[in-house]
Amino acid sequence: MAKLYVTEYGGIAAAGLPVAVAPPIVEQTPVVIGAGSLQSAAFDAATVLVRIHTDAICSIAFGTNPTASANTARMAANATEYFAVRFGQKVAVITNS
Repeated sequence: MAKLYVTEYGGIAAAGLPVAVAPPIVEQTPVVIGAGSLQSAAFDAATVLVRIHTDAICSIAFGTNPTASANTARMAANATEYFAVRFGQKVAVITNS
C-alpha cells in the first residue's frame, strides 16, 4: 500500500544551508495513495514548513480543501520535497503514472 508521509516543522535554520528545525512539530499518520484524492490532517498553527515523502508516483495539491488530480504537481516514487505552508492548509494526494 503506497503512502504519503507528512512531517510538519515550525521553522527554518540558516546555518550555511537552510534546513528544517528539528524535532518536527507533528509527524502525521501517512496518507494512503489511491485512485481517489485523499487529504492529510490540517497543518498545526505553528507549522511553516512540511516535508513530503512519497513511496509511489503520485500527484499532490495544497489548500484548505485541496483535491489532487493527474494534472496537479507530480512527485516521483521515493521522492522527498519541502514546502512552505500556512496554518489550516492540508495536502491532498492521488496516484499518478
